[in-house]
Amino acid sequence: MRSSVETTPQEGYVLQDSLYKLPVAEAYAALDSQPEGLTDAEAARRLTQFGPNTIKEVKKKSLVWQFAAQFTHIMALLLWAGGLVGFLAQMPQLGFAIWSVNLINGAFSFWQEFKAEKAVEALRRLLPGYSTVRRGGAEKRILSEELVPGDLLLLAEGDNISADARLVEESELRVDQSTLTGESRPVRKTCEPITHPVSTRAETGNLVFAGTNVATGTALALVIATNMHTEFGKIAHLTQSVIDTESPLQKQLRNVTRRVSILATTIGLLFFILAVFMARVDLAQSFIFAMGMIVAFVPEGMLPTVTLALAMGVQRMARRNALVKRLSSVETLGSTTVICTDKTGTLTQNEMTVTAIWAAGHNLSVTGNGYSPQGEIKEDGQALEAVVKRNLEQLLIAAALCNDARLLPPDNETPYWREIGDPTEAALEVAALKGGLDLKKEAGLAPRLRELPFDSHRKRMSTIHAYQGNTLAYVKGAPKEVLALCTSVQLNGQAYPLDEAQRGRIMAANDEYASSGLRVLAVARRNLPKYLKEYTREAVECDLTFLGLIAMMDPPRAEVAEAVAKCHIAGIRIVMITGDYELTAQSIAYRLGITRSAKSRVITGSQLDTLNNEQLKQALRDEIIFARVTPEHKLRVVATLQEMGHIVAATGDGVNDAPALKKADIGVAMGLAGTDVAKEASDMILTDDNFASIVNAIEEGRAIFSNIRKFAVYVFNSNMAEAVPFVLMLFSQGAIPLPLTIMQVLAIDLGTDMVPAIGLGAEMPEKGVMEQPPRSQKTPLLSTGLLLRALLWYGLIESVASISAYFFLNWRYGWPGQPLAPAGTHVYMLATTITLAGVVATQIGAVMGCRSERQSIFRLGFTTNPLVLLGIGVELALLATIVYLPFAQVVFNTAPLDQADWLFVFAWTPVILLLDELRKLWLRWKDNQQAVIANQAAGSK
Repeated sequence: MRSSVETTPQEGYVLQDSLYKLPVAEAYAALDSQPEGLTDAEAARRLTQFGPNTIKEVKKKSLVWQFAAQFTHIMALLLWAGGLVGFLAQMPQLGFAIWSVNLINGAFSFWQEFKAEKAVEALRRLLPGYSTVRRGGAEKRILSEELVPGDLLLLAEGDNISADARLVEESELRVDQSTLTGESRPVRKTCEPITHPVSTRAETGNLVFAGTNVATGTALALVIATNMHTEFGKIAHLTQSVIDTESPLQKQLRNVTRRVSILATTIGLLFFILAVFMARVDLAQSFIFAMGMIVAFVPEGMLPTVTLALAMGVQRMARRNALVKRLSSVETLGSTTVICTDKTGTLTQNEMTVTAIWAAGHNLSVTGNGYSPQGEIKEDGQALEAVVKRNLEQLLIAAALCNDARLLPPDNETPYWREIGDPTEAALEVAALKGGLDLKKEAGLAPRLRELPFDSHRKRMSTIHAYQGNTLAYVKGAPKEVLALCTSVQLNGQAYPLDEAQRGRIMAANDEYASSGLRVLAVARRNLPKYLKEYTREAVECDLTFLGLIAMMDPPRAEVAEAVAKCHIAGIRIVMITGDYELTAQSIAYRLGITRSAKSRVITGSQLDTLNNEQLKQALRDEIIFARVTPEHKLRVVATLQEMGHIVAATGDGVNDAPALKKADIGVAMGLAGTDVAKEASDMILTDDNFASIVNAIEEGRAIFSNIRKFAVYVFNSNMAEAVPFVLMLFSQGAIPLPLTIMQVLAIDLGTDMVPAIGLGAEMPEKGVMEQPPRSQKTPLLSTGLLLRALLWYGLIESVASISAYFFLNWRYGWPGQPLAPAGTHVYMLATTITLAGVVATQIGAVMGCRSERQSIFRLGFTTNPLVLLGIGVELALLATIVYLPFAQVVFNTAPLDQADWLFVFAWTPVILLLDELRKLWLRWKDNQQAVIANQAAGSK
């Protein structure tokens, strides 16, 4: 037969926007299907037409190309050329050393930037391999990728759902849609047509979606969309369409690389010209000289040192419950200006808890948290009177029996109480246990006959029970809707007519609870007449007796309020984006201090759709909360904040969060409740699902950027001391032999400097790091002031120290032209060795000075960073190896120094440290003077 399925030119898309409105028979007709299912021939034809039910992967840049790119940027090309010059100058050890540096840098960079796109693979893993369908009247188990629009999908408890489908039959069906919506509450589904408006497709009561799973019940569903045209596929497309961008640190390092490479090349070219035309040095020697200048000014060890320091930051963060997947993301946290956070499980405990009950005019409080039944129900802190207790008992029985959740006690594998089903319903059962009820006994006394499931239009559910020869209906739902159906109220154990005054008191109690951010349910009961034969909604849900109100909340995590306060002090905005209701989100935000007003503006997903970009930007400049949002909404908010110049961290746990997590500068997934898709799309995973851990990670990120600047200063310190010997040789026209060889320069950059620099990366956050506003993106990693401090402060001191050591040795043994020193060693080898030792000795003092921006090392303490001390030890060991090991002497042109030489060299170590202490003392005095002036100005106003 010829299919009448209406399609667009895009493969696999079925026009389904109105199918949920149609009766079952018309839905079959719209898809040209039938209760017996498609024939095998028609299914095969549609598979060809629509394509397999798989998530397509966007073509990515090949790994070969990504790897090659690490060795073709400007600094890499510079080092390849330098190594070649070394070989041409018959200095193979120099050529091999420079090329090794290039290979190490490239490998580190590739490893750092390499991130295989696993979000699509995780999406595929969520789709089950097989599905059960009805074709030609027979049930068949087929590969899920063979599903086509029009197929009849058979669903049972525990099944994953492989395609979007319209329900045509169901029995007590509840679907866990948390992978799509982020909300863990199983949703009751129906096969009835939906005539009322729905705000999101996920809320459509008769549709089920790919990537979700059946919590309870069974169903038969008509497939309406497959592959990339499912809701699941649309999220996959959003995730894939988000282009990976460089982190702020990657941009900074790229800028530093470019600036340093240009600087080094310019200096090398300049001195090559000077060597040829001023010093009259031959071309070959001039090349070697120019390369020496370039090698001196290029910090070859900086990239691997940065990478190792970031790796140490990752380890520290892991100890604070934050696992970082991308090294460059560590520093990004430090420049975060906005955190877009969801609510459930991140700001709250994701455990609904009944906290208050209104029964027969009495306000009762409920103690205890979570799903543990430990707690009591009291009135004004006192035990309940008998009459109140009777009213409460009737209310709790109704709430516990009009309920589909189950509580599981602790066992050997899980040492805490947990729920299966709707957390709200589980909270009602916990309250019943706290009220002293035996739930099994009550369920046995009043066995359930039927359920009228909850739907978002009625906003209530009902269950019908047999009880002592009678039939009872229990109803629970939204207070306004339930109260409208009530004609009496339970007071003193009896039903009394419900007048307007009593209705007003009930709604006033409801409003008071709601204004406190509590979710409120009303509970009612009805003795059904014996003549009633059909339990329809209209027949059952009328003439109800109102039993009371139950108020509950998902308690905020205790530590979150303090973390939020830290964010405000640190100048970081928090924007709540949740799928929950407006009032709940508004109350939680105010309770935690995210917003300063209890009536802060809330924008729902439907309202967001009406805002253009400029209107959204204007809204985001003020305190704002987003509620009832879709994945597209969350992605749009993150993208708009980035357009406004913010560095955005976004949290999430579901498939629906993946696009926003990938788009954000730092995507933060939940480790406990998060889906694989969210984890793969993120840059960081919280092992405790706690907002406070994000703030801890931001503190570490700020410290890491500060530490990178510290060891950048340290690494560049020696560049001046390495360059000055070449300048002396040039301007003396060779009268002063080169005091430091190129191999010795590399020994400093790649050997003695490396481990102390890494130690600086382990410095703890300085006091007040979270009291400063986020760093501007325009703040360079290597500012002019930082370079001046490195080159013209530390660098000049080190140059004076190392060159004075060079002349000190010549003063002792005669000018390098003398063939042998008294110890039988060539004077030139001794002279270059002591110059090398001078640089290392002053670097030891410099590394202690670089540990803080302004704080005195005597207050900070010499031993508070063991890794720096270890670095100094390794530095000295490497120096001793280069100076005394015969093989190293040949490679690095060194010779053994005597005691007097070492004493002269290491006398400079405290000198540079004390000079730096004087500089910091002046900076602190200057800061104090500015503070005094600022205070005086503030006082005069």
